[in-house]
Amino acid sequence: MNDGSEDDLIFSKIQQNYSKVKILTHEKNRGKGQALKTGFNFILTNKTNIKGVATIDSDGQHKVVDLKKLEHHFMKHMNDLIIGSRNFGKDVPLRSKVGNIVTNQLVNLLTGIKVSDTQTGLRIVPIKYIKQLITFSSNRYEFEFDMLLATKKAGINIREVPIQTVYLDNNATSHFRVIADSLSIYSRFFKFAFSGMGSFLIDIVCFYIFIYLMVGKSGNAILLATIIARLCSAIFNYIMNKKFVFSTSNSQPLIKYVVLMLSQMLISGLLTTLLTHLARQMYETGWITLIKIIVDSFLFLISYQIQKHIVFKKVVRSNAA
Repeated sequence: MNDGSEDDLIFSKIQQNYSKVKILTHEKNRGKGQALKTGFNFILTNKTNIKGVATIDSDGQHKVVDLKKLEHHFMKHMNDLIIGSRNFGKDVPLRSKVGNIVTNQLVNLLTGIKVSDTQTGLRIVPIKYIKQLITFSSNRYEFEFDMLLATKKAGINIREVPIQTVYLDNNATSHFRVIADSLSIYSRFFKFAFSGMGSFLIDIVCFYIFIYLMVGKSGNAILLATIIARLCSAIFNYIMNKKFVFSTSNSQPLIKYVVLMLSQMLISGLLTTLLTHLARQMYETGWITLIKIIVDSFLFLISYQIQKHIVFKKVVRSNAA
């Protein structure tokens, strides 16, 4: 795939020496994700008997022998996503090591998907998953990241195959833009965190004010303050998540969101009340607020998963190919 490269010498040599190779070209650079989607779409349109598609980076990081290892595993598991996982030892460039460690831990924390190499470009993708991948909106390095994140929703298992770790000239040939592409990869989490933090602050401030006004005046002060505060923050959170975090066109998330919000609100109120009783701090506004912050921090992670996979779940059309 020639993604807008100004130097087409390598592609000319490939075409001369391997006449059966089909080279697809973008007139200008459109990103790694779009390049993969262009290739996938070509396969779907012209190669109807294909069971899976292999992807491999062109910067010399992957070996043919490792591709054959992945092919061997794919022949036994043709419905799974097979990825080549590198071992990030002391000889790996720092930016590559740090980027993979951070991404791996983030994926594990927020999705429960345990993958040791989230940024590997050596993969074999089953044809049934490719039909969904070409509908993804991501076009650059985040596309491969989204490919992993969406496996659970698509019912795709991930199988890791150990491969060699090769970096030429300290990975100088990589086109990965450390700041720009990292922000692109993590943008969904950043936006959700911003949305959550904004609504969290609104919720906590309102809760503190209402608990200050009602404490000692009602036996249900904590629950009432929780309800009022959550209603104040819910509108902000819903609009942010629907428009900017998950960017869904689905017109029916409101009811699901309300059910989630009410459930989360009730659990938060009951747990805060229970823990406040156990701590014997029923009349200390500061302690009550601190306990609520701890409770809602745990509920935050659970809420992300529910909103991503249920509330704002994107509709994938079966005729997308």
